[in-house]
Amino acid sequence: MTDQNNRVPFDEDNYTHNINRNNERMLDRRGFMKTLAGAAGVFAISSLPWGAVAAKELLGLGEKEYPHQKIVNVKDIAVGDSVDFTFPSEHDSAILIRLSEKKYVAYQNACTHLRCPVYWVKEEKEMICPCHHGKFDAGTGAPTAGPPRRPLPGIQVEVRNGVVYAVKVKRYEA
Repeated sequence: MTDQNNRVPFDEDNYTHNINRNNERMLDRRGFMKTLAGAAGVFAISSLPWGAVAAKELLGLGEKEYPHQKIVNVKDIAVGDSVDFTFPSEHDSAILIRLSEKKYVAYQNACTHLRCPVYWVKEEKEMICPCHHGKFDAGTGAPTAGPPRRPLPGIQVEVRNGVVYAVKVKRYEA
């Protein structure tokens, strides 16, 4: 005797009872690869405008001049001292060092290794990154010790009427 509640509603020999083959979408390996390649192409093409904007910005940085910004009065900074400032925007920290009576150098003070802040140590006459013991030459911004391989981005300064001004960012020099 067969119980009505325990009855299987389909033929027990058919294991594909839940597939409606007429409306099934087929995506074989070739179709999947075509879809994947098409999506990659769309993403690559859609990123081109952003790459062009970035390249244009990077190529122009060496010559880009910003509004001249006052850093400090000459009488307020002694030889061997440094002054922190921001340039070209309020989010770009920088450091000005007076190396001699008439020689001023300025750099963006983010280490080129992992962007830790770089500090001027007057006693050692070096710029030091405390994160990984990186050291930079104060005269050129070139790394002298530690993991940094690239020089610090320089900032061109001018002295006019007893005032030191930041003029240009010199990021990528040959």
